[in-house]
Amino acid sequence: MKDKSFKFMKGMVIIMIRLQKYLSDCGVASRRKAEELILSGHVQVNGKTVTEMGVKVDASRDKVLLDGNNVAAVDEKIYLALNKPRGVISAVSDQFGRKCVTDLIGSEYRIFPVGRLDYNTSGLILLTNDGEFANRVMHPRNNIEKIYIVKISGGIKPESLDKLRRGVKIDGVKTSPASVEIMEEREKSTLIAITIFEGRNRQVRKMFEAVGARTLRLERISIGSVTLGNLKPGEFRLLTKEERAYFK
Repeated sequence: MKDKSFKFMKGMVIIMIRLQKYLSDCGVASRRKAEELILSGHVQVNGKTVTEMGVKVDASRDKVLLDGNNVAAVDEKIYLALNKPRGVISAVSDQFGRKCVTDLIGSEYRIFPVGRLDYNTSGLILLTNDGEFANRVMHPRNNIEKIYIVKISGGIKPESLDKLRRGVKIDGVKTSPASVEIMEEREKSTLIAITIFEGRNRQVRKMFEAVGARTLRLERISIGSVTLGNLKPGEFRLLTKEERAYFK
């Protein structure tokens, strides 16, 4: 079904938009996360809690609340690249009071992370208030490459590298082929660069676990054309026009 539909009332055309897309367009979250918020009862439309998909709203007439707070369209789209430190949550809030990526921005705008890096993984993460942009970055069909630097304990056998390149089973599903190269071999550890085109939960760690390698440190250094560059942990910058255009 389409995200928009049209109604004609007394000579006027009213555009109806799916609730999850409206939330996404307003910078609340990605569309996928917005669906989770709806299903878990966090969203109200005209005073009624919505807990199912398929509801459409008229942005000019309907009142949409998220946890009691008014949801309104954003006037300015924000696109940021952040170097997430270890020990920071890839979320806008945390029930245990842990520091979140949005705490590092200090922005007056409502923004959210595009995808996630787990608590103990550092490196590049994008933040925005543009739900459509987030969807383009995260959707598997767009095959956006992500490059990680992995430090594993000890060495790794050539056959294990070949398995990673061909794909390994994690959580019962085989991963897509990956590019894997040894960067440096040390006495007690090995640095490896791995490029993947998916974004499954803790995917890189689980891939190395599948070949018997223990990850000591993990850092993401690029997403598509956006690279970590010289950003220090906790630092962020605006995406360039060219970087934004890449994802379109």
